[in-house]
Amino acid sequence: MEPRRFPQYLSSPFQILWFEADELGILVICFALALLFGDLFWLSLILGPYLYSVLKRRYPRGYFKHLIYFMGLVQIEGYPSYFDESFGE
Repeated sequence: MEPRRFPQYLSSPFQILWFEADELGILVICFALALLFGDLFWLSLILGPYLYSVLKRRYPRGYFKHLIYFMGLVQIEGYPSYFDESFGE
């Protein structure tokens, strides 16, 4: 049996350098837009992740995941539908 690494802090988010996973996603999307359209989209490569991280600090953890759930873009596994008024556990 192979030993597995156990994270030191269970609540710490996955990070690459100083970017969290969602901020890195915004960075990749801005980079792709800059490659496709050029010009002013290169500025979004800097402003996009910065503005997202500033906005992210204003709201509690999980806000954006629930926001895209309320907009109907994703489903959260293990939870009832947004329109269910009552459910049994």
